[in-house]
Amino acid sequence: MNCLIVDDEPIAREIIKTYCGHLPYLQVVGMCSNALEAKALLHQQQVDILFLDINMPIMDGISFLKTIKNPPQIIFTTAYREYALDAFDLAACDYLLKPFSLERFIIAVDKAGEKLKSFSAMTTENSDTRPEDFVFIKTEGKIYKIQHQDLLYAEANGNYCKIVTTQTTLLISTTFTSVEELLPKSAFLRTHRSFIINKSKIDHIEGNRVYVGNIEIPIGGNYRETFLKQLGFTS
Repeated sequence: MNCLIVDDEPIAREIIKTYCGHLPYLQVVGMCSNALEAKALLHQQQVDILFLDINMPIMDGISFLKTIKNPPQIIFTTAYREYALDAFDLAACDYLLKPFSLERFIIAVDKAGEKLKSFSAMTTENSDTRPEDFVFIKTEGKIYKIQHQDLLYAEANGNYCKIVTTQTTLLISTTFTSVEELLPKSAFLRTHRSFIINKSKIDHIEGNRVYVGNIEIPIGGNYRETFLKQLGFTS
């Protein structure tokens, strides 16, 4: 299970990381000191469990959780007991009061694991075992079914988003983030704040440019490291 630790106290982050290290089935994919850092990382990484402090600068944990559309399992880690009711109203998995023991930590993780298993089983029962390999796009009064294998890239274009396929180009009135959420992260990669590309359509990479066929697409400085890691390169 992929874990993200969000706490403004470095010592608290290290304690949780150490606890995670005792459990081989937990993988810490990031540690953030505030909610905005965590928000950005959630767009880049698949996170199963979020260890979330409440009393933080910029945005507190309760407010941050309200901004997450499809949150992972939330385990609050805080020194303040009075927030517990609000936390459980937001369907938090568990609420750990600092300082908490390794035993109490494991109990919380086990709860999250059981919920993830239940959700996975429910999803399997109510859907085809094969993931959908297409997406529906609505524009100009029509709804287009686009196969993932035909979608080359998506580009932010002002208040619109441009979808480029092997057959056509569609301009849709929606946010770039909404389009990104429709596409599987395993197949479509963010290379720039304005571009998402189909990994299978990459021809080659040269400098800060990736070529999808003959189309040149920029690689943003803030995205380069993550993009290369997703392709299997460490640097």
